Amino acid sequence: MSKDMTTGNSTRLILLFALPVLFGNLFQNLYTIIDTVIVGQYLGVNALAAVGSTGSLTFIVFGLVTGMTSGFGIMLSQAFGAKDEPMLRHYTAMSVYLCIAFSILMSVLLLLTNSIVLHLMNTPDTIYSDTYIYIAVIYAGFPVTVFYNLLASIARALGDSRTPLYFLIISSVLNVILDFMFVAVFPLGVAGAAIATVIAQAVSAILCFFYTWKKYPLIHFRKEDAHMKLTSIKALLAMGIPMALQFSITGIGTVIVQSALNLFGSVYIAAYSSAMKIQGFAVQFYPSLGIAMATFTGQNFGAGKMKRIREGVRNSMICSAIYSIFLMVIAYFFFAPLITMFTADPTGELQQIATQFYHVSLWFYPILGIIFIYRNTLQGIGNGIIPMIGGVAELLARALVIIFLTAPLGFLGILLSDPIAWVSALIPLIPYYYWYMAKQKKLEKQV
Repeated sequence: MSKDMTTGNSTRLILLFALPVLFGNLFQNLYTIIDTVIVGQYLGVNALAAVGSTGSLTFIVFGLVTGMTSGFGIMLSQAFGAKDEPMLRHYTAMSVYLCIAFSILMSVLLLLTNSIVLHLMNTPDTIYSDTYIYIAVIYAGFPVTVFYNLLASIARALGDSRTPLYFLIISSVLNVILDFMFVAVFPLGVAGAAIATVIAQAVSAILCFFYTWKKYPLIHFRKEDAHMKLTSIKALLAMGIPMALQFSITGIGTVIVQSALNLFGSVYIAAYSSAMKIQGFAVQFYPSLGIAMATFTGQNFGAGKMKRIREGVRNSMICSAIYSIFLMVIAYFFFAPLITMFTADPTGELQQIATQFYHVSLWFYPILGIIFIYRNTLQGIGNGIIPMIGGVAELLARALVIIFLTAPLGFLGILLSDPIAWVSALIPLIPYYYWYMAKQKKLEKQV
């Protein structure tokens, strides 16, 4: 059921929207953790390192998809908030056209450049073959990922965060079952883990399509709605491209980090990637809250309710701060021992590396939460440029840390790259948000 977020208690609406997104993200991260556990336990440290080393690449690829489709979703949410159903149907049709072209082009390009990218990332010879096979299968399934994310963005634009959750749960459960079959039962190696992921996403996407199409007749575009309009294409791309670039720029930063990490060897790669999986699972409240703010802001911006947007930002900041305090305490004491579930750690080296990882990053979790609130709020009002500039600042910070701190500080230099990048990302976001809101207040007084 679609949900109008332009009326009612803002905190309640934001949290009720964010919770299904959070559960969906947790399920998605949970199956990636289980995928990693199965690979590590049945195929060993090198296979675990191979799968782990693709994390930065998949972050870029999935970030492009998430950013592009989320940008389209912002335009849909603004049309929905403005009660403009013809425009809503038209934007839906144009989004489908763009996603078909985007998925085909990117899948071919990624497969053609796979080997070149892995060599540029200093992928060790001991894991190169497994890394190549795993990521190639993921690239081949790229259109499926685009298809699902578009459907999820359409549902969220209409205020429905539950539908994507249902199908993420289906995908996650199916992925775990297929992982075990293709890795532990059938001798397919790391390719089996990738095949399991693609099949699970395909099944989820197909089911989501039929369910969403049946549930939301207001997006059923007719022939007149599907007529190609250059102005509409430009409007969608003006929102989608900056958001896609913002995600991919962040991803490029993780590739730079991964390239430096690869020089430390398989044990560090396995420990770091496993620690990142646990952290990625734990911080999912932040992007979930951000997605809720993007939809909340988009609908209220379409309805012309700027004061309500400011109220939503304040309340979201309080929720994020409370969660950050809780997360920091849990991370300090309990995260590092979890590393042993991924693979055997007879020397204790993996846990030692993970302990160092968390004791550096956890102090900056509040900053990470703030990034998602301001970034997604600005995207919700239709501004993708400033968040993209924040992504550029994040990328530059990561690159500079790797270049200047890795040599003198070693692994600690790599660990500092995320916290410093997070702080840098806020530099353009916070000033612009308050400048923009101050400007809107003046306009409100003049009316």
